[in-house]
Amino acid sequence: MLQQKTRVWTIRELMKFGVDHLRRNGIPEARLNVELLLSHALHCQRIELYTSFDRPLTNEEMRAFRSLYERRLNREPVQYIVGSASFMGLQFKVDQRVLIPRPETETLVEQTLLTCNRMSGDQPVSILEIGTGCGNIAVALAKFVRTAHITAIDSSSEALEIARLNAVTHRVEGIISFEHMDVFEPVDQLLLQRFEILVSNPPYVPRDEWENLQQEVRKFEPRAALTDMKDGYEFHRRIVELAPYLLRDGGALVLEIGYGQSEHVLEMMQKAAFYDCSVVPDLQNVPRVAIGLCRSKTRNPGFVN
Repeated sequence: MLQQKTRVWTIRELMKFGVDHLRRNGIPEARLNVELLLSHALHCQRIELYTSFDRPLTNEEMRAFRSLYERRLNREPVQYIVGSASFMGLQFKVDQRVLIPRPETETLVEQTLLTCNRMSGDQPVSILEIGTGCGNIAVALAKFVRTAHITAIDSSSEALEIARLNAVTHRVEGIISFEHMDVFEPVDQLLLQRFEILVSNPPYVPRDEWENLQQEVRKFEPRAALTDMKDGYEFHRRIVELAPYLLRDGGALVLEIGYGQSEHVLEMMQKAAFYDCSVVPDLQNVPRVAIGLCRSKTRNPGFVN
């Protein structure tokens, strides 16, 4: 594979070979993968590949592409290979310390934006994000909600390093406060505040589905960001339990949910002082986001875990 030392490859030839080869190896979105890998190796924009179809590659460029390409054949996600992922029209730095942002999570952000507009108008709006990962949700909200102030927490200090870098890249570091915190531990610091909106894309893959996930997910993405290794509802239960103590009266909880989880999560919310609960589908028409308004509870000094 790509070993001929004497052959000179053009961009067109290499793209055709790469796309066909990835498809034969069962790798989805083969053309997009090759475009991303080759443009990364050549330090150019994807569109430039098509405007320079007949340009021959140097030996150094071939070595760079081959190294990236072999990593993809080993099922490493292309986003980790090139070091970035697109989300809400923005580019985010990612590596194996953080979950790769998914297109379906854009529905979560869109619903949070709509909730912000309904609740705040031109008034400041305070948002808490639980489980920020690479910071894609918090940064997108900071970019698109002019009046937002966001507290974003994560139990992984490594993930928070990436999130802070992404906030600086998008010039919203002054709007987001990143905190190292585990919601299954005492959360006294959070209980000193009240938020208008609590948003989260928590780990929701159940243990019995873990082994059926793509190799790209199981081998490379952080397991703790994907699954509770239980029934898939451990984080939803904890967040629904905490939310009435963290939200202002009438504040909104916006939760991403997995396939087949909508009925159970809605029931969970309705039993915990939430009203006007609903579920919004993603672009694939999969129920993806659960939303409810909260009847705030008086803080109990003993409620810490």
